[in-house]
Amino acid sequence: MKQKKAWKVVKEVIDEADVVVEVVDARDPIGTRNRKLERLIQEEGKPLLIVMNKADLVPKEWAEEYKRKSEIPVVFISARERKGTGILRRELKKLAKPLLGEKEKVKVALIGYPNVGKSTIINTLKGKRAVGTAPIPGYTKGKQLIRLSKRLWLLDSPGVVPIDDFDELVIKGGFPADKIEEPVKPALKLISRILETRKKAITEKFGIKEFESEEEILRQIGEKRGLIKAGGEVDLEETARWLLREWQTGRFTLFASEEERNRDFAWDFEDVLEGVEKELLVDPRRILWRFGDELMEKLDNQKRAGVREIEGVTVGIATGFKKCDSALKFLEELTGKSVIASECFGKKWKGVIAILE
Repeated sequence: MKQKKAWKVVKEVIDEADVVVEVVDARDPIGTRNRKLERLIQEEGKPLLIVMNKADLVPKEWAEEYKRKSEIPVVFISARERKGTGILRRELKKLAKPLLGEKEKVKVALIGYPNVGKSTIINTLKGKRAVGTAPIPGYTKGKQLIRLSKRLWLLDSPGVVPIDDFDELVIKGGFPADKIEEPVKPALKLISRILETRKKAITEKFGIKEFESEEEILRQIGEKRGLIKAGGEVDLEETARWLLREWQTGRFTLFASEEERNRDFAWDFEDVLEGVEKELLVDPRRILWRFGDELMEKLDNQKRAGVREIEGVTVGIATGFKKCDSALKFLEELTGKSVIASECFGKKWKGVIAILE
């Protein structure tokens, strides 16, 4: 659907509704809120409620802080887990109450970007309370009103906000990262958004604490991933594709999982991996034989890890574990790849060198 036509449909839904709900992904509120949409609704004088879906995937304290700062009323729910829907119903009734004196039915519309969970919320709200339906005059055949209570009805025709530019399309997963010809610009925009929303996510995911710009962050990510071109420079385009792919697939979000937050490891072994790449070593035994002394010096209870792409595979090093299997599993989770060869070393505290693909 072309942008102009898509916005026309959204405006029709706003016109039909008495109360509008903007559905947003709680994991990326800045990226999934649409200020143009909010202005349209406010210009029409319609009550607006922001529903942050997938709230089970963000920390409660962060959600409460966001709600406190928002200039528009916010409700956090998890439609999939059926949490918060009772609060949503109460908020809708509160917004509808001033309108009941002049309207027989108060109609609620859900609007938002693709994949934020509008359909799931509609199905959850319907539930067993959807005891009646009525056709909507002027709408395409099949569009209906679903009764939520005696005088509160839900428009079963959620508006889909069009994605206005290519960078946003990429960030929202509408265009595969691997097929982007110029990935650096959307990657830098993504990094800027992350810094604006939750800067700590960069540290949690990549161990990057000091930087001067978004490009410097991208460069450091490339160094840590071992995405280096001939001549020793970071391959920024490949790094950008990798970062966008991690974001699109959900392996990287604003909030690390509980397991990731508890890892508490330090990125390390850049010098060793630099030597491994120069000598094109992709055999764990040969790497251990060549760099064993340097690795043993850092073998204690501090978890350390380093990875680098070499000759089409990933070389990973992890130390500070009580069991070798734990270190290998850690590398697989860190890289999203599978171990195909490995070598374990150390006594009380273990370390591993692994080849992954």
